[in-house]
Amino acid sequence: MNISEKRIFVAGHRGMVGSAIVRALQRQGVKSIITRTHAELDLTDQAHVRAFFARERPDEVYMAAARVGGIHANNTYPAEFIYSNLMVQNNVVHEAWRAGVRRLLFLGSSCIYPRLAPQPMTETALLMGKLEPTNEPYAIAKIAGIKLCESYNRQYGTDYRSVMPTNLYGPGDNYHPENSHVVPAMIRRFHEAKLADAPFVTIWGTGRAKREFLYVDDMAEACLHTMHLPHDVYAANTQPMESHINVGTGEDMSIGELAALVAESVGYRGGLKYDTTKPDGTPRKLLDVSLLHKLGWKANISLREGLARAYADFLAQQTREPEAVAAA
Repeated sequence: MNISEKRIFVAGHRGMVGSAIVRALQRQGVKSIITRTHAELDLTDQAHVRAFFARERPDEVYMAAARVGGIHANNTYPAEFIYSNLMVQNNVVHEAWRAGVRRLLFLGSSCIYPRLAPQPMTETALLMGKLEPTNEPYAIAKIAGIKLCESYNRQYGTDYRSVMPTNLYGPGDNYHPENSHVVPAMIRRFHEAKLADAPFVTIWGTGRAKREFLYVDDMAEACLHTMHLPHDVYAANTQPMESHINVGTGEDMSIGELAALVAESVGYRGGLKYDTTKPDGTPRKLLDVSLLHKLGWKANISLREGLARAYADFLAQQTREPEAVAAA
């Protein structure tokens, strides 16, 4: 069946990643994209999810719904992060299988890897060490999601795939002052400092921790690329119990370097100070993306270009009330 003729359910279509996947599907000519808001379908309610799949019968599912946030949010709401994510992914995967959905893509996170994993992190690093404590509940849920998909493939012969993106940013991001990830948090902070003509901006941690960043529309294109790889190609390049694929740029920078680049993108000309009483999180998180490159996909949008687009999106969002916790 041609992709334009498929009925495709995007779970979490209002979030940053889900909305980018919808845009990517529209660019490919998909006419029947199935979406539901949280008010229309509570993915933590198994009965509602079961009824939805029985009624809609999608051909494919993109599992982009999740409760996400930065270090502060993960530390403040650990029970919500593990409970909500486990419930949502369990219901969607199980009910997709019950409804006969043969192909599904689960979106995880690079935080699944051990805190001190060798860099860059290969797919084989999963479960080889202790996780970063500040986001362990979220990471545990995402690991469970990978293993859920693998288990259904092994027992029921489904074709459920998993991708592990690095830190994402871009249109539709959550710019909440406390619960957002590092890029949107910096965009907001530097913008407000520019308006206030503040002499400096305070950055959490030492600034030495290193991170990798991927523009969300690049991520969406990687999702479609991975989803539509022929089954034999995907199977030949993964293992039944190690089936996830890293998605990133393969390049990282320090938080201090990122702060300088965001300040430049926003037009802030003041100084930087570091609050070393705040946690750095994992010292370094760089993904090995050689497998994805081998399978024919590479990131296209540079960090400088992506930050300019993200800042334009932030400015466009200023008339709307920010949410405490966004859905990916």
